[in-house]
Amino acid sequence: RCTQAVRAAGAEDPPELRVVVELPGVDPSSIKVVAADRVLVVAGERQRPDIAGRYRQLEIEYGPFQRRIPLDEPVDASAAGARYENGMLTVTLPIAPAQPRPEQRVAIVIRGRS
Repeated sequence: RCTQAVRAAGAEDPPELRVVVELPGVDPSSIKVVAADRVLVVAGERQRPDIAGRYRQLEIEYGPFQRRIPLDEPVDASAAGARYENGMLTVTLPIAPAQPRPEQRVAIVIRGRS
């Protein structure tokens, strides 16, 4: 699940988009975040924990995942940042100046606690 890319309100200079992705139980080292072609891609894998015995209901999906979030505005991917805390990944993407540079693929490093 994720929210759409939302333009941050306030006095951010430069203005920015923020994307929040719910990733409970995901090891931050398994998350890959890439901004390219006005799309933010978040990928990784949620490992199934070793649960002894049988269980009746499992409400969380395990395995590899990939989410593609369209970006309404051009962003400066080289200045993007990400933070993972308490199962929530927040990606901050500065909005590009009026005349953006040619789009490029950039990996975004995640900082924070797991």
